[in-house]
Amino acid sequence: MSNESPLIQSMRTAVAAAPADVPLRLHLAELLLGEGLGEAAVAEAAVALQHAPGDAGARALMMRAMGLPAPADGKAETAEEPEQPAAHRPSTGFDWAAAENEVAGAVPPRFVTPAPAPGPGATAPEAPLAADGSGDPGDATAWEVDTPGSVTLADVGGMHEIKERLEAAFLAPMRNPELGRLYGKSLRGGLLMYGPPGCGKTFIARAVAGELGANFMSVSINDVLDMWMGNSERNMHEVFETARRQAPCVLFLDEVDALGAKRSRMQHGGMRNTVNQLLTELDGVGGANEGVFVLAATNVPWDVDIALRRPGRLDRTLLVLPPDAPAREAILRYHLRDRPIESVDLGKLVKVTEDLSGADLAHVCESASERALLDSTRTGVVRMINMKDLLGAAKEVRPSTDPWFASARNVAMFANEGGMYDELLAYLKKRRKL
Repeated sequence: MSNESPLIQSMRTAVAAAPADVPLRLHLAELLLGEGLGEAAVAEAAVALQHAPGDAGARALMMRAMGLPAPADGKAETAEEPEQPAAHRPSTGFDWAAAENEVAGAVPPRFVTPAPAPGPGATAPEAPLAADGSGDPGDATAWEVDTPGSVTLADVGGMHEIKERLEAAFLAPMRNPELGRLYGKSLRGGLLMYGPPGCGKTFIARAVAGELGANFMSVSINDVLDMWMGNSERNMHEVFETARRQAPCVLFLDEVDALGAKRSRMQHGGMRNTVNQLLTELDGVGGANEGVFVLAATNVPWDVDIALRRPGRLDRTLLVLPPDAPAREAILRYHLRDRPIESVDLGKLVKVTEDLSGADLAHVCESASERALLDSTRTGVVRMINMKDLLGAAKEVRPSTDPWFASARNVAMFANEGGMYDELLAYLKKRRKL
């Protein structure tokens, strides 16, 4: 600082008064560079780039201050350049353009066996878990409501037992309202889905909405909880009011163990009031919930308040287990559909991925792609993803469902009130997990 000229010191005072003024800061950096204070100029240019990351002048000044050669055209490269080649690619001498062209010309056979004919359970399920509907709720609302989508249970690969139970216990009465009225069955309902994470509970909820031709509304704890007293209860009420206005509507309560946790364990009265409000809304006094189908999902059903499972609320349960063989084949085929693969034996891959969830299967495909990509960059020769990559990735991925089954086993064996976990016990015995 003591070696700086009075002009530079004055400029520093001006920059301190207006730290976000990029041109002023760059002018200071130019003066510093002119005085031979390269490090100080680099520091000022770096701060300028924090405020304006795409500023070409700041980039050029930074390069000069660091003693680096300027670009051929005399300008710093900008974000508008289409490919950003050298700045983000390893200097291995690998010809990326040629690699992309070679991969683009991938030819069959991709799989050892052809894809199955379209039909129930044969299309790709689980992977669209992250796909969002594009519906407009019609009137302005803080809650997103998706219009009836094209996804139905036919798009869920495998899982035939789950589909049959949904059809018998939930969908058939909803599809036949006249018959339901004849037998005094209300056009409303509640279903609690539980099971290990990553097995498609959210996708099944969307498929149920598509099956019923109903709107779809997904709600999590972040949508409801508020720091101010009374706002959480009001939000919960508005959620149900929106679903009632959009009826027929499937209202999906994700991670319901957070929205409806056991009140006996709560220390905060505000959260207990939120659970009480949820119970009140589920009751739908005066038939207000006609046409609102409540689906809830949780990984820990033993943490859900027992009052939520009372008849008339979430009185039916559905265990969603890791995908069976047909579902695993459909999920793997979906995640490999746009990747450069050759001679993949899905039948063999399905056998070695037992117990993996849908999320685990997606990770297997991603890991196999990384193996082939790294090998291609090391050798300089592009190759397809093959069975060796997929089998190696499958061997490294441990089932993420194992910790869940370890916890669920104790609950099912020693806290099976009312036989809620009978289906889980049967599965554990069948798979010799007890």
